[in-house]
Amino acid sequence: MGLRPFHLAFPVTDIGRAKAFYTEVLGCTVGRERPSSCVFDFQGHQIVAHRVEAMPSLATNPVDGHAVPSMHFGIVLAWEAWHALKERFEQQDVAFALGPYMRYAGLPGAQATMFICDPSGNHLEFKAFKDDQRIFDPSWEPGA
Repeated sequence: MGLRPFHLAFPVTDIGRAKAFYTEVLGCTVGRERPSSCVFDFQGHQIVAHRVEAMPSLATNPVDGHAVPSMHFGIVLAWEAWHALKERFEQQDVAFALGPYMRYAGLPGAQATMFICDPSGNHLEFKAFKDDQRIFDPSWEPGA
């Protein structure tokens, strides 16, 4: 059985601004939508923005010397696709919340990563490995 799409629901404070961001910046297409929610095709995965009055508070964890938001989602891209997206974000003047940089450089889990935020403050991570066999590699540096 092939890889199946995942489903993720997440909060936003403004459906219209979320729709503009996910379609114009990320290139998602829109599925079902209502005043209180909007379904997006996020590279073959179903993500759903649900309108809320206020966003939840955000906690962070230290990862490779950076304060990484503990609540985030994203996608693992092919190496070349990650670099193309980074260039597209730079051309569109999309603000990076973190990165782009090489996380765990020189280690088995080395990965290119970058974080951006949607208009409601949800963090999205885009990452890539030079060797996709390393995506689930259990080898990490001592004490990590």
